[in-house]
Amino acid sequence: MYKKVNTKSKEELLQEIAEENFSRKTLSFYKYVKIADPKAMRDFLFDKFSELKCLGRIYVAHEGINAQLNVPEPNWQAFDKFIQSVKEFSGVPYKIAVEEKGKSSFLKLIVKVRPKIVADGLDDATFDPADTGEYADAEEVNKMIDRGVTVIDMRNMYEAAIGHFEGAKIMNVDTFREQLSKVHDMFRDKKDEEVLLYCTGGIRCEKASAWMKHNGFKNVKHIRGGIIDYAHRVKEQGLQNKFRGKNFVFDERLGEKVGDEIISDCQVCEKTKCDDYFHCKNESCHVLFICCVECKEKLKGYCGKICMICDKFPRKLNQFLVGPNKQKHKNQFKKHYKKLKIQNQLM
Repeated sequence: MYKKVNTKSKEELLQEIAEENFSRKTLSFYKYVKIADPKAMRDFLFDKFSELKCLGRIYVAHEGINAQLNVPEPNWQAFDKFIQSVKEFSGVPYKIAVEEKGKSSFLKLIVKVRPKIVADGLDDATFDPADTGEYADAEEVNKMIDRGVTVIDMRNMYEAAIGHFEGAKIMNVDTFREQLSKVHDMFRDKKDEEVLLYCTGGIRCEKASAWMKHNGFKNVKHIRGGIIDYAHRVKEQGLQNKFRGKNFVFDERLGEKVGDEIISDCQVCEKTKCDDYFHCKNESCHVLFICCVECKEKLKGYCGKICMICDKFPRKLNQFLVGPNKQKHKNQFKKHYKKLKIQNQLM
């Protein structure tokens, strides 16, 4: 039966995973498809995924599904058979993780009903999200980059900070919603030209390409399967890899290596080459920041001395003292991105 809240602590969940005697396979998939009763689908998926011991984060809406999860290797065939048996998801392609880290990319299973599978902030009855741009495979992507096509990164700036395609245009934004509200104006001089969009696994670009077409762009393409699929295809086909650095992912790994180059620096010391993200150990802060091994050990996993000291105080006092600094810390780390190698690519 569907359970809304998992009451186990993070430490308990980690201990359970540590005791597992099998490996897990991380993947993601999405599909824009009409789901008549998202709540019923949510319950159905939660029960089956729980039975298969899957962990992850799945969003269901009337417009479709957006799933990021891992599956125990021994249950992979049963998982695939189940997904393909659901008529709404039959034929959906999987994006298998480029790199696994640790025992599990997720700690628990969450299946939620959302108004949309990707928050876009759009409210236009005339917009058809199914009218997407054309796909570009890995070989075509490389050719487009070589001939100087405008390549637009449809991810948040903190994602692009640790990895992006050669010469990609990176928008100075924090959310996909903000990107969609600005992208057609920022690149309006490219409406009659060929443009290429990309994101992590393709879901954001499906909608972004349709939105740009809706706003008059004549030749919009997007990378089939996003960065994840591109990484697999260049390796399989022996193509040149034009993605530099890491691909940011929204799970416990916080990144998977695609290119060999480290393009970012530690946001604490601002000296050491580094592309590892961490959340501040102080839960009242929890800010996301890039940190080298030395600084992480020095600060014991905190983003700064204030959070390290305040985390020793009672919870309410900790929240009171750290709260006002939370946005300050976010702004501090955001300013750092402009010092990285993306500075000449920021829009």
